[in-house]
Amino acid sequence: MMKPFLRSSSFIALLALVYSAFLSSNAYAQTEPRSRVVVTDNLSQPESTPDRVPAKNALPELRTKISMAVSRPSLRKGSIGVKVISLDSGETVYERDADKYFMPASNMKSFTVAAALDKLGPDHRFVTSFYASEPPSNGVLKSDLIIFGRGDPSFSWRFNDGNWLKAFDDLADRLIALGIKRIEGDIVGDGSYYSSEPIPYGWEWDDLQWYYGAEVSALSVNDNVVVMRVSPSTEGLAPSVRFEPTSGLFRVFNTAKTVARGEKKTLKITKRIRDNAFEISGNLPQNDPGFSGPITVSNPPQVFADLLKQRLGLKGIVVSGTARGVDRFDRGEVLNTEELAEILAYPSPPLSIIAENTMKPSQNLYTEMILRSLGEAAGPENSSKASDEKGMAIVSELLAKAGVDPRDVVQYDGSGLSRHNLITPSSSAMLYKYLDTARFSAFWKNSLTIGGVDGTLRRRFKSSEALGNVRGKTGTLDQVSALSGYVTSKAGERFAFSIITNGIPDADSRVSAIDNIVLQIANLEGKTYLETVQAIK
Repeated sequence: MMKPFLRSSSFIALLALVYSAFLSSNAYAQTEPRSRVVVTDNLSQPESTPDRVPAKNALPELRTKISMAVSRPSLRKGSIGVKVISLDSGETVYERDADKYFMPASNMKSFTVAAALDKLGPDHRFVTSFYASEPPSNGVLKSDLIIFGRGDPSFSWRFNDGNWLKAFDDLADRLIALGIKRIEGDIVGDGSYYSSEPIPYGWEWDDLQWYYGAEVSALSVNDNVVVMRVSPSTEGLAPSVRFEPTSGLFRVFNTAKTVARGEKKTLKITKRIRDNAFEISGNLPQNDPGFSGPITVSNPPQVFADLLKQRLGLKGIVVSGTARGVDRFDRGEVLNTEELAEILAYPSPPLSIIAENTMKPSQNLYTEMILRSLGEAAGPENSSKASDEKGMAIVSELLAKAGVDPRDVVQYDGSGLSRHNLITPSSSAMLYKYLDTARFSAFWKNSLTIGGVDGTLRRRFKSSEALGNVRGKTGTLDQVSALSGYVTSKAGERFAFSIITNGIPDADSRVSAIDNIVLQIANLEGKTYLETVQAIK
């Protein structure tokens, strides 16, 4: 009677072992799901619905790595804000203090230039008009020649292969082609199109003599700077001072002294605010290279008129009068053109080209001109607001389209040089997300600096996954660095991001932290969302 019991007990034990193994296998399958490939027969089965499966759990990995990057000891006494959005899923994958205010520096340019592309279109051109009281007769123009600017920045070496005079030679040739041989009047540069102050609110006085703090005018000339060269001369005598291009409008007060080789250099150069007067002081040793660099000019319309008058004279056109410059504050109003004859209309390059020459090198003057011209060209008519305020109103319209809370952007200028500007990383990242699919998206992306290739990112991201991949807009001020833009991961996922640091004195620490975050995104091998696996038919 015992043997049947033993056989039954062994069989039951075997069944228990098999069942236990089955449960264990099932439990493993629930904790480690595998991708399923559904094989179907199209003749007998309906089309399969694609499954959603995780290719790799990349989101926690990315968040961990970015959190480590922003926790560096060198950043602890300052502030860093980050917002990263997957353009493929539309989801925010990382954020830190993304809704707090930060000083954006040149990240402000993104808002200004994007608003212009959106409102005016990438093919828009700014036209500079040449007016006279009457058309020329028998080769003689019997009136002043008025050059009325509307914000074309291309009368510059930057648009003319580095040649500071080419734009003015071209203008002279066009006037000659009209048959003009003599002008019985003045050459008048007119910047009255803008009603804003030439120095934006919040710009600091010690920025104003350097190229990034150039005066803003509707009629600009060579980025509103001139190259000054100060070189040592004979010991005991004043150093030599030269300007390129030359102009009789520039006055130099030179009390500096050339000293013996090896002595300490104490050379100091100061430009008077709103005046083309330059003070040179201190000592310059004989073996010293001296100084060579761009210095801003005041009254750009007058400098424009003076250079044009020079080039006309060299090409044989006699001008009986002088070179003058006027703006809105001189006239009291914009130039009234109703009773004037337009003898020449000179269009700028398309806005898309101007945008590239603005964003990639981070050109402050061009951005301020774009903001004001945008306000005058597309802002409300008969408005008492200044040109820049009208432009800012159009920026606000773009923010609404992008779904950005208008309180997230506090704008005082177009370029970001004002220390009063404030934005949130969220506002910038959301703007870039919106612009990714805007109708002018290709032109927008072409305007951005590319990592390791051009513009302000040309020296960054070399020999990395971000080389030629990341593109965006940088920002730099004292204690401020920023980068907003686009980057694609190794897995092919596209991201929009904004990273802004404030209150960190060491520039290398700021930039290193920003670049580290971008590289974490670029090196990501998995995706941050569930991929669709298509059924095999």
